[in-house]
Amino acid sequence: MALLSVVLLGLVLVLSLGYLFLRDKHRFWLKRNFPCKPNPNLLVGHMEGNGSTRHAAYVTQEVYHYAKGRGERFIGISYFFMPLVIVCDLELVKTILVQDFSVFHDRGMYSNVRADPLSGHLFNLEGHEWRTLRQKLTPTFTSGRMKLMFSLMLSVAEELRNVITDGCRNTATGLYQQEMKDILARFTTDVIGTCAFGIECNTLRDSESDFLKYGNRIFQHKLSAMVKIMFAMLFRGWAKKLGVKATEDDVEAFFMNLVRETVEYREKHNVQRNDFLNLLIQIKNKGSVQPEHGEGDELGKGEIGMTQDELAAQVFIFFVAGFETSSTVMNFCLYELAMNPDIQERLRDEINIALEKAGGTVSYDVAMSIPYLDQVINETLRKYPPLESTNRMAVQDYTIPGTTHVIPRNVLVQIPIYAIHHDPEYYPDPDRFDPERFSAVESKNRPPYVFLPFGDGPRQCIGMRFGLMQVKVGLLTLLQHFFFRPSEKTPQRIVFDPKTFILSPVGGNHLQIGLVGADRNIQQE
Repeated sequence: MALLSVVLLGLVLVLSLGYLFLRDKHRFWLKRNFPCKPNPNLLVGHMEGNGSTRHAAYVTQEVYHYAKGRGERFIGISYFFMPLVIVCDLELVKTILVQDFSVFHDRGMYSNVRADPLSGHLFNLEGHEWRTLRQKLTPTFTSGRMKLMFSLMLSVAEELRNVITDGCRNTATGLYQQEMKDILARFTTDVIGTCAFGIECNTLRDSESDFLKYGNRIFQHKLSAMVKIMFAMLFRGWAKKLGVKATEDDVEAFFMNLVRETVEYREKHNVQRNDFLNLLIQIKNKGSVQPEHGEGDELGKGEIGMTQDELAAQVFIFFVAGFETSSTVMNFCLYELAMNPDIQERLRDEINIALEKAGGTVSYDVAMSIPYLDQVINETLRKYPPLESTNRMAVQDYTIPGTTHVIPRNVLVQIPIYAIHHDPEYYPDPDRFDPERFSAVESKNRPPYVFLPFGDGPRQCIGMRFGLMQVKVGLLTLLQHFFFRPSEKTPQRIVFDPKTFILSPVGGNHLQIGLVGADRNIQQE
């Protein structure tokens, strides 16, 4: 009986200490007289519903409108039990992303290169390490190098066309129903496989491919992974001492072994290829990439620019960023084109006109110079930005200009991209899909920093050119040869899946596909 009393007393003590700890964490902003949202939930703060019943995009959007409705330029919240600042004012967005970048140059992401080598990539790294690596990697994403990868990407797009053509021809009606998220993820997996690894993954034909399996694993929203990441971001020092890993062991083993074997083979046989891995091998062995036209001296010649583990980490993030985000953009774009057939038809006409002028040849210059294609993609990125927000971390105490309010050192600042993109002040009737928002005139009349699908400032997405090229090649190929319609499973309104941090539709995106030219016959039937 005495033992039971001691156990119960201990349990009450632990719960009391836990309660006092969490309550104190949630009073972080109140104690500093900082504008903040009241009534945080004890366990999840202001993120109630996030990850279980509602996507973070909706939660952040509510906080954004709460702050703007009270005339606040920024607001403090509890992200679970981490203090976080959400920025609502465009001038302050510019200040944080660009003007005061020296204070906000880090994302606040956890990495531990000793225990978790794949976490040591450009997206995670901070300070001097990030700046040095960014300088080395920037020349790998020039338009000239994108042109060299274009033919690799186009060959995968042709295989995508063949797969869907087979599906259309194997149906009695000529209409082929397809869950688009799946097939587009396979397309981008094959593109990244050939452009990053120089490997033909063939996931378009083989849905059991290891590339696809591990790619999907990375984006699974597991509670255990979330707990580890939260612990690591709150207690960085302890997390590094304990060897906390964000990457699962089998995912790490797959990518590390694949990169090592591919690099060893290329170096042994002097394989030269116009892909990302070839450029990284140049940086690894010579300190920089070779000049694009064979002119000038190599920067850093003779110095080691990257270890094998660092190289693997960059290939890993290239795969992660290109695999899911580009397929997501194409997926949402095709959904909107299916729901708006007039926009789809206009875009197809403009693609055909551009190809006719080019003699029917799909080239880099053609793909990148169709204004209405740009407008459609930009409106998709506005309505469905792959990441609902982007974070920066204050590396020192920072007094917000024009106020006495201080963002303490090591506190995260969130730029709510989805909320800004859906603010009726900048985009009237924001839920309507309207590519005319991105005509030259409309774009010029909008204030800056209201369109942030790739972030902005020195830490803007380095792979933006590659991602856009991948999306354009995929859409151009599909719309040239196929038309898309809603199916009985297509929802009137997209709801985002709370189980993934990338915007993704609940239940997938089921569309009907037909061959262009057969459209009129099907309508008559």
